[in-house]
Amino acid sequence: MDRKLTYRGMALLGVLGGLSGCTADEVAPAENLSQLESAAIVSNITEGDYFIRSAMTNKCIDVADASTADGAAVQQYDCNFTNAQKFHISPTSDGYFKIINVNSNKGLDIKEVSYAQNAPIHQWSYVGGGNQQFKFVGRGNNQFSIHVRHTDMALDLYWGSANNGTQYVQYPYTGAANQLYTFDKVDGGTNPPPTGTGIAAILSEATFNSMFPGRGPFYTYSALVAAANTFPGFATTGDTTARKREVAAFLANVAHETGGLVYVEEINKSVMCDTSWGPPGCGCAPGKWYYGRGPIQLSWNGNYCAAGNALGVDLMNDPDRVARDATIAWRTGFWFWMTQAGAGSRPAHDSIVNGYGFGQTIMSINGSVECYGRNPGQVQSRVNNYLNFASKLGVDPGGNTGC
Repeated sequence: MDRKLTYRGMALLGVLGGLSGCTADEVAPAENLSQLESAAIVSNITEGDYFIRSAMTNKCIDVADASTADGAAVQQYDCNFTNAQKFHISPTSDGYFKIINVNSNKGLDIKEVSYAQNAPIHQWSYVGGGNQQFKFVGRGNNQFSIHVRHTDMALDLYWGSANNGTQYVQYPYTGAANQLYTFDKVDGGTNPPPTGTGIAAILSEATFNSMFPGRGPFYTYSALVAAANTFPGFATTGDTTARKREVAAFLANVAHETGGLVYVEEINKSVMCDTSWGPPGCGCAPGKWYYGRGPIQLSWNGNYCAAGNALGVDLMNDPDRVARDATIAWRTGFWFWMTQAGAGSRPAHDSIVNGYGFGQTIMSINGSVECYGRNPGQVQSRVNNYLNFASKLGVDPGGNTGC
């Protein structure tokens, strides 16, 4: 994306900012795996047993080391559906609930009844304190924020890290994806919970690796999933065909822009500063260059400023962060894909999910350089990627693939 792109304003998103009860060489016992088979994602929280997942990482809330001790850390960990990740939720009063770990019979608790931001969550014997009671606020898409009674702060995955062992804390609600959760209820039914939501429900890590056999270490699957989950409409809009087409289309353009997820920065670097467009107050920091970086090769100071404003990070003064932080890099790609029309009539997301065809995603990303016969070889490269990836995802690519 080595060209100037039209800026469009958007609402501020939140900033994306040891171990579990089932270690790497253990297998969850059969009786716990059977719980997985009788769980179902829910849109309403009632009394019962649940596995609670981060909407950003799709990992589970977990009591570290399956501890039964007061003060054991509450962390995120890959879902293994042991009792260290199973919680009984029941009402207390006035719409609040206690969250009791099934393994330890102890409740989620704000350490030392703290009122401070970033105070850690641990488990403690339940005594009915306001720091042990929570309300669940529906945020759409079967997702909830969880607010502690004594401060009304939200349970927050610290800095939105995708790492196992990351602790949960309390923090004022911002609407960021690291403060949103889904609940899989163990209710004796026959519907299993999904193995993933959003892009993880469409694209497995094995398929991702097959798409990019020569990719560099910067572009990880985990960072891709974490970033995608901060844009709830991505890979969740429309029917299964639309969702698969969107994943294939996004990655096809990314593959072209990065040489198959090899290049983090563009080869032919230049300053790319133009203060005649972009958000108000968006200039060029001294000594900073705004050449292409990341999966969509974010370019020009106006786009760095706009993306930074949307993501809650200062990319005007630190454009190199897009080349250092894989999750931020992927998020800039999703920001452009979901919100910017570029040279097209609408953002690429809107084009692909509403049936305008893959060609219109090319128009948004680089239409002024490639479309209308300007560079048919570049267009065909993107189309070939799309057809390949659509085949890997088992979806008809649809018509209107060129621009």
